[in-house]
Amino acid sequence: MTLTMQYKQTLKMQVLRSVGFYTVVAIMQIIISLGIAIGFTYLFSDPEQQSVLYLATGAPTIVLLMTGLVLLPVHITNNRSEGYDEFLRTLPVNRAAILLADTTIWLLITLPGILISMLITNLMFAPGYAISPWFFLVYLLCGLTCVGVGYGYANALPPTLAMSLSQIIAFVALMFSPINFPMSRLPVWLQVVHTVLPLDSMAKMMRSTLAMGTFEVSIFDIIKVFIWCILGFAVAIKILNKK
Repeated sequence: MTLTMQYKQTLKMQVLRSVGFYTVVAIMQIIISLGIAIGFTYLFSDPEQQSVLYLATGAPTIVLLMTGLVLLPVHITNNRSEGYDEFLRTLPVNRAAILLADTTIWLLITLPGILISMLITNLMFAPGYAISPWFFLVYLLCGLTCVGVGYGYANALPPTLAMSLSQIIAFVALMFSPINFPMSRLPVWLQVVHTVLPLDSMAKMMRSTLAMGTFEVSIFDIIKVFIWCILGFAVAIKILNKK
């Protein structure tokens, strides 16, 4: 059986097993993205256009982070606890097919939340979207990074620790990451932390393609995200290939 056929069969099996869960996650991402892009504006009595644009362009990044770094690890942790992870390893398929199938599913889950929030936000606020032709490539790189890192730490750490880390990431991403506000508002020590973590760089990349000309991104940010993406998938495939 070719890798392509293994991928298709694994994808079908994964979807059929957890289609209800995936549907709920997709709906959750729509609610989260709308909550950030629209709900957070209620924190301001008269939100400025720049603040609205920050929220509108930050919501897609939050969707990717919550999906790949929080909900995906929770799902993997549950699979490990139920023994499904061990079952997958017994299948006569290339481990890359399993990883590719899961990556496809979780990337697709993010699309409804991102697209619907952008549409509704544009209709309500007209924040000033100027979508770059590079948007889809940036979306893929950021999405793959989130999935790769999430997949990696969910398999590398003990289930309880992985579950706890996912909750910490959710809290940090929403409250202490410069995704919906400028980096300058954070204390200096936290700014230093974000020069290593990929969260700020992914937000810059997404903003620069959603509001082209208003926001910019450096080559350093792109390289940093790419390195995190490679590290995440390298750890994931190494663990999946363990006997």
